[in-house]
Amino acid sequence: MLAQLSLIPASANTRHATHLLVLLPSAATLTTDCPHAELLSAVLARRGLKISDLAKSPIAANNVDGSLIVWAMLDFADATFALHSHTRKALQLLLNEQPHTLNIEVLGDAAQRQRAAELAVYCAWLNGALLPVTQQNDSRRALQKIELYGCDEQPSFAALRAQAAGNLLCRELTVLAPNELTPTHYRQRIQSLAQQNHWTVAEFDMSALRQMGAGAFVAVAQGSDIADAAIVHIAYRHAQATQTVALVGKGICFDTGGHNLKPSRGMYNMHTDMNGSAVALGILLAASQQNLAVNIDCWLAIAQNHISPAAFKQNDIVVALNGTTIEIVHTDAEGRMVLADTLTLASRAQPDLLVDFATLTGSMKSALGHRYAGILGNRDALLQRALTTGQRIGERLCAFPLDEDYAAPLESKVADIKQCAADGEADHILAARFLLRFIEHDTPWLHVDLSTCRCPDGLGAVASEVTGFGVAWGLAMLQGQLSS
Repeated sequence: MLAQLSLIPASANTRHATHLLVLLPSAATLTTDCPHAELLSAVLARRGLKISDLAKSPIAANNVDGSLIVWAMLDFADATFALHSHTRKALQLLLNEQPHTLNIEVLGDAAQRQRAAELAVYCAWLNGALLPVTQQNDSRRALQKIELYGCDEQPSFAALRAQAAGNLLCRELTVLAPNELTPTHYRQRIQSLAQQNHWTVAEFDMSALRQMGAGAFVAVAQGSDIADAAIVHIAYRHAQATQTVALVGKGICFDTGGHNLKPSRGMYNMHTDMNGSAVALGILLAASQQNLAVNIDCWLAIAQNHISPAAFKQNDIVVALNGTTIEIVHTDAEGRMVLADTLTLASRAQPDLLVDFATLTGSMKSALGHRYAGILGNRDALLQRALTTGQRIGERLCAFPLDEDYAAPLESKVADIKQCAADGEADHILAARFLLRFIEHDTPWLHVDLSTCRCPDGLGAVASEVTGFGVAWGLAMLQGQLSS
């Protein structure tokens, strides 16, 4: 649950606040309207700092009444990612004490106060909520209330709340243990969400997929004892919509690697391999709560990659939904297999834009680490819009090439295409080249490889290791699609 937001008139004071964040605009001197200015001046003097140093690192101090006060300075010339990071670190000094109520006071002119308020409230919503754990003695307390001083009510807070709700849903799903989010449990959760949000749901289970000829998806899912895998289609419709966007998500609830078994170190945390589907669901939830005037088709490839006598193996040849024959090279390249048939279904509906999200390749993580996601696509202008949107929203992406000559290592002597190359070089690009084979009708398409799914020390606005990266960006792309 997200904390309740109360907007307090600027004329009110924060003398009863137990946990107070003060956000100042860039300045060389301390202004007279700064709350607890005398205490701040004393702390700065003791530490030999200038007021401008608050732009580098927040400062915390206890008042004589026992309250905790944190001051931070925002330079609005900085990129959104930097502003998110700085605000989140300041807030964390307060949230570490798990307060019931958080007070935020913003200073500066009207535009500066509005921007600071949006940054602080969004970060507080993201980090004041609790992610699920299964500890018997869970004494954690969620933030219940945010009191905001110095900012008038604006519609942007409702939009930000929806965005935060989408991010939180994504992270909640991603952290669940693999025995708590099996494909069966996941499909049940989706049905519940659909009922709450008036979505329509259609499920293509293993029996239906076999009859349809979706051999790429079935090859991965056939190794599981329980045949509970499915491609799930969730639809959101708006009466005034003139654009349709398809969101596709990889939903591998656990990935052993199959017959090419992962080592134990590589298999740990593979319950998060469904993060791409959680990102797509988070975007869908946020768009629904914002009542965006766009039609959304959300396609989730939900399965597990297990090892068993029935599991697919190297040198198998399988036939995908679009008739393409695929030579299996490595069973741990299962994500591109389940996405292949899912992308075919999504593109056959001829959406105006198709975006897929997946924790797809280790090579993307090697290329970028945890702080940027990789993106590839079949339209240069679309790629540029994606990058610009990422910088503006604070979720950064890096574009990679998709030139035709990269397809050479995927040429097979016995099938239409190899699933991957044996040596793994530039696998993030080869994986995208493979996926491109299954995009029909030359649909405008973006592929997001989520190397940012987990970042040990948090990322941008988010303090938890599981980041929910992609929800804010995807929502902004939907909003941009409305004006394109």
